[in-house]
Amino acid sequence: MTAATHPDFRFRTWPIMAAWTVVAFAVLAAAFGRYAGVGTLSLPASPAVQSRDFLFTDTRDGSITVLNATDRQAVLVVPLGEGGFMRGVMRGLARDRKMRGLGPDLPFRLERRQNGMVILIDLATGREIALGSFGPTNLEAFSRLLQNKEGSS
Repeated sequence: MTAATHPDFRFRTWPIMAAWTVVAFAVLAAAFGRYAGVGTLSLPASPAVQSRDFLFTDTRDGSITVLNATDRQAVLVVPLGEGGFMRGVMRGLARDRKMRGLGPDLPFRLERRQNGMVILIDLATGREIALGSFGPTNLEAFSRLLQNKEGSS
């Protein structure tokens, strides 16, 4: 009986080493680009043409009351089951404040910029959210707060 002959299946390491080299180069290039600002786009901030400061409070019935920060008058009441986008954004910002040990004392600023962008700024943390990036329907949820001229600057 003769021994079966098997083809020579030597494992070649050079393709794997080449793949890891490409991956390592891509990671290093991305890290360098992020650190040095190479390949990034930054636009100068457009000045605000309209802004208002608001406080957002939860009520016992599950609605959200939006208060004008200067006189504490109710501007809008969002009933339970409505305003999902506004609820989500404000919940995230409130969670951020809580994680930093900050309370709800400082208002949120809503600005319409000269370039048309609407920005929500958390005055406690400095975090800014460009609301237009979430689509026109979600933008309208906050933009209607700027439509009332009283209290705008």
